[in-house]
Amino acid sequence: MSDEEKKAKDGDAGERKDDRGLGFTSEGGGFITAEDTAGNTKVGGSAGGGEGEAQNGEKPGTADPRSEARAFGEPEEGEERQGNTTPGVKAPPMSGEPRVVEGAALAKAGGAGEPPGGYADVPKAEGAEPAGGAAEAQVSSADAEREAKVKAAAEARAARLAAKAAQTAEAGDAPAAERAAPTDAEKEAKAKAAAEARAARVSARTTKTEGAEPEAPKEPSPKQPLLDRLTAILKEFHDGIVEDAVINEKGGHIPTVYIKAEAWRETADMLRIHPELGLHYLRNVSGVDMETHMEVVYHFISLDHKQDYCFKVKTDRENPSIPSITPIFPTADWNEREIYDLFGIDFPGHPDLRRIMMADDWVGHPLRKDYEPIDPEV
Repeated sequence: MSDEEKKAKDGDAGERKDDRGLGFTSEGGGFITAEDTAGNTKVGGSAGGGEGEAQNGEKPGTADPRSEARAFGEPEEGEERQGNTTPGVKAPPMSGEPRVVEGAALAKAGGAGEPPGGYADVPKAEGAEPAGGAAEAQVSSADAEREAKVKAAAEARAARLAAKAAQTAEAGDAPAAERAAPTDAEKEAKAKAAAEARAARVSARTTKTEGAEPEAPKEPSPKQPLLDRLTAILKEFHDGIVEDAVINEKGGHIPTVYIKAEAWRETADMLRIHPELGLHYLRNVSGVDMETHMEVVYHFISLDHKQDYCFKVKTDRENPSIPSITPIFPTADWNEREIYDLFGIDFPGHPDLRRIMMADDWVGHPLRKDYEPIDPEV
């Protein structure tokens, strides 16, 4: 083989390609990237050059230094290096470096869903108001309405204060409690009106009862024997203490007995210790305004016999008073205080009888049907 044939063979094998499209030089084992080959770097045997020489006159397999610098991110002469770049690796953007986002110019000009530049250049229909005109009108209307309400409330408060000031001036230097308390004439008028209303209701009920047709006889209650035995026990204990005895059919046929107020404390003690009754548990105590009189209702239950009974004690409306059974049944403590607070019924013998819900200086008892609040705003 001649020398020329050997040189041609060596020139053909000067550049080898791998499966990644990268060239390896036979001289010096140089490595050339695709960018290098695109930067006019020629290896021996390429077109446009002599035998194994590049167009720039350098040896085969030698890349142009300027092309390598551009390929690896090196700045040219007179330029500054951008960031911390590593040869062959593209530097990532810095955290504070501004980026260009697609659609940013559109969003800045017109917003999402709007044409570039917004709707400034879109022709408007004739006679149409600006887009914010209706909203601004609604806001101004709401503000005007709010101001009117605030002004009306301020005027009402000023009127009330003026009225109170006038009352204070008329009353002079009298204490506030005396000025707030109703006069005797007002009390008498209210009491008279309440009495007339009660009398009218009682008369209406009596007339209705007299004009009604006689009802058919009812079947005896299944609890009637219990009521009869309870009545007999009470009469044996003290004759004359039972005012009435009925079966509360609407309340589950509970035997109900009315006891005189002056004998109530001794009777309650007997109910607790009697072997046949054994009413050790006081379940509930409540007060009732019956308009003609006041009542206190006591519900007992026998845990041994699984039977409950009800006892009612009547008292005068003007000076209500019923002996306390708190020393016998401590459960009645707060119940009697609540009844005293809301109905005004006194319980002599209670260890700590005072208001439990209303203030100590509260005037009147709110659950009475003739209660009239001094301050109508409360």
